[in-house]
Amino acid sequence: MKYIKNVGFVFVLTIILSACSNGGFHSDYQYEIEDFEATNQRGEPINQNDLKNGKVTLVDFIFTNCITVCPPMTYNMSQIQGMLEEEGVTDYQIVSFSVDPENDSPEVLSEYISNYEANEDNWHLVTGYKQEFISQLALNSFKTIVQNDPTSDQVIHGVNFYLVDQNGTVVKDYQGNEEVPMDMIVSDVKALIKAGPVE
Repeated sequence: MKYIKNVGFVFVLTIILSACSNGGFHSDYQYEIEDFEATNQRGEPINQNDLKNGKVTLVDFIFTNCITVCPPMTYNMSQIQGMLEEEGVTDYQIVSFSVDPENDSPEVLSEYISNYEANEDNWHLVTGYKQEFISQLALNSFKTIVQNDPTSDQVIHGVNFYLVDQNGTVVKDYQGNEEVPMDMIVSDVKALIKAGPVE
């Protein structure tokens, strides 16, 4: 009887270890990204299908005239990109939605990102939609706010980084401007690549 119990314990332990070894990724939630049509800093079209291309995506919301949180957010994202490149991770991309599309043309976004040590090959800074649209996309798909500041030329927006799986589903978020869990983000990107899309 004791031998049978031990065999059962080993069997259960094997199942648990097998589950943990399958990428080791666990989502916090699953939000579908609404359809959108945009243009990146290179003048190339980008839409929701580009977030369903088999790559893991990191998303944030920024604007180039931002005087507070956006510069550190973009710097932090560039550091995460550098960490991923150092580890040889390639099956991912970054998408930064401008929350000030009227002023952030592709040319302005291109100049903005050139101030950072960033690899633009897999980083899309996007614009080309209405302010009202990005406010709705942020709220409906990422559960965050984007709204004009009535007292200045600034835009109020969330500071999180969002993790999106290979099928375009938002599955996790992280603090993006200070005390950023960079090691955790890198680990989660790698785990999600290994595990595949969240079911």
